Amino acid sequence: MPNQQISRSAYRIIMLVLLALLFLAVNMFSNVMFRTARIDLTENGLYTVSGGTKEVAASIDEPITLRFFYSEKLANDFSRIRIYAGHVRDMLEEMRARSGGKIRLEVIDPEPFSEEEDLAMSLGLKGAPTQSGDIIYFGLVGTNSVDGLESIPFFTDEREQYLEYDIARMVQNLSRPERPVLGIVTNLPLDTGTGGLMSAMRGDSQPFMIYEELRDRFELEFLEQQFEAVPSRVDVLLIAHPKPLDPRTLYAIDQFVMRGGHVLAFVDPHSEVSLTAGPNGEPVRGYTEMSDLGPLLESWGVRYDPTKIVGDRAIAQRVRTGMDARRQESDYVIWLAVPRANVAADDIVTSDVVRLNLGTVGHLTPAEGATTKFSPIVFSSEDAKLYDVDYVKTGPRPDDLLRDFKPSGERYTIAARISGPVKSAFDAQPEATAFDEDGRPMQRKSGEKAGPHIAATQGDANIIVFADSDIFDDRFWVRTDSYLGERIAQPIADNAVFIMSAIDNLMGSNELISLRARDKIDRPFTVVEELRRSAERRFLAEQEALEKRVAEAERKLTELQIGGAQGQEAGPSEAEAAAIDRFRAELLESRKKLREVQRDLRRDVETLGANLRFVNIALVPLLLAVLAAGAGVLRYRRRKARVERGA
Repeated sequence: MPNQQISRSAYRIIMLVLLALLFLAVNMFSNVMFRTARIDLTENGLYTVSGGTKEVAASIDEPITLRFFYSEKLANDFSRIRIYAGHVRDMLEEMRARSGGKIRLEVIDPEPFSEEEDLAMSLGLKGAPTQSGDIIYFGLVGTNSVDGLESIPFFTDEREQYLEYDIARMVQNLSRPERPVLGIVTNLPLDTGTGGLMSAMRGDSQPFMIYEELRDRFELEFLEQQFEAVPSRVDVLLIAHPKPLDPRTLYAIDQFVMRGGHVLAFVDPHSEVSLTAGPNGEPVRGYTEMSDLGPLLESWGVRYDPTKIVGDRAIAQRVRTGMDARRQESDYVIWLAVPRANVAADDIVTSDVVRLNLGTVGHLTPAEGATTKFSPIVFSSEDAKLYDVDYVKTGPRPDDLLRDFKPSGERYTIAARISGPVKSAFDAQPEATAFDEDGRPMQRKSGEKAGPHIAATQGDANIIVFADSDIFDDRFWVRTDSYLGERIAQPIADNAVFIMSAIDNLMGSNELISLRARDKIDRPFTVVEELRRSAERRFLAEQEALEKRVAEAERKLTELQIGGAQGQEAGPSEAEAAAIDRFRAELLESRKKLREVQRDLRRDVETLGANLRFVNIALVPLLLAVLAAGAGVLRYRRRKARVERGA
């Protein structure tokens, strides 16, 4: 009998050891075999990469190295960074898994005073100092095989919604060893700046600051405003307040879009920059006040009226008038200071825009029956109206514009993103309209010829249209100073941010452009927040009632004390004593009610928290246990039924 007892004990111990070994083996096997397997149970798929990102990762030709610098040990005390870092790492792992081995990922913990920290600093990463004096690094550096380098200096909370886009854009930029080509069609003096061509010939021209940023980032190719075809090497076409374009040039742009080219177009009903950028503040030679793209806008699904200018009282710029010594500034309703609230919150292009300074803008509307999607990304407030451009040309004073201002109550779209299939605005290439002395068509200024006619885009077009060109003018968005012969720019608005973001976005593939802002990882407890707000409203109401009662009691008490002091030198009278007692009783009662409100708030929140803990900790396991028990009973009954049938 003892031997049998010992054998049973040994059997149990052996079974426990075997179960422990099996548990470890299953864990090790799952870590190896299912390392990249993931199930995203979040409501909005926060951890699931989009189809566009998968396409970007799968299309990489040359190897790319991503170095993720994360001060893991130092960040343990900062839960927000720790959670965000886990999201970043998961996204990077997913990109690596989708790249077919083309992405090499290195995770580096740059400890203080280490070689890794020196490397992070040399690569331009920015650290966040802690109270202890240590530096937390939380950034990403990407390199390719031809010494290309892209970086995200620090993953900030403000860009969390655009994490997938930022990483996908970095990977795509690194997968293209050569600088992208930006084609430019414009009548603005971008490369000469104020003073125009005459200043350039004298050698004292200063290009617009935006032009210098474009030149630093892209390879620029200026196209004359008469050409047969947009060169095939152009990735994005920037059209900025062009001269009136003839049909063959419009056709060339149309076919560029049909071939899948991306366009950023700025049209203007009344260009301020053209009127003042010439010598001595005069108009630029050959300037045009108005620009339009005629049939192209219609084919893209956009309606634009070049005879109307948007005035907005709510977001008007303050300008110096110099007419009244008592009032030096006034609201100029046709010059707009567009705030963050008036740009699309979910579009990549406007994600970093806080303010845009614009002058005499037009407005856009979607065309009826269009095949494209019209998405406003910059718009006016509802305190706006339309002015006739002929009236604006007369030079009305700011007060004149304000005096009879009657808002329409309508928001006007100033800039819009156009996406979707587009049909050509032409049935075929238009006939030549200019001929030489021998009756032959005049030689066009572009070397490339038009190809076979394309009637419609095969995929979705990607176009951004902006009804203003003064966004380029330095005086609207930047202050420049000279230091040791160099121009130092101090931006006062985000005009350059918008233009650069729009071009960067359009330089990407259609898959990358389709990415939008995602929800943040943090999900607020909306029910708890509503309970808190409700209790706070009650609390504030009680507090207001208390203050009124206290003020009234103090007023009456003061009156009694003044009357008592005038009538007698003794202590408080019976009336004063009664008032004091009543005041104290009211005060105690009010404080008691306030405590009850606070207790109710805490009790409601704690009850909700307990219910949530029960659901997460107990209810789900109980449901699984019930299901398992039910399955066991069902299997037992089936087995028993089979035995009985066999008998």
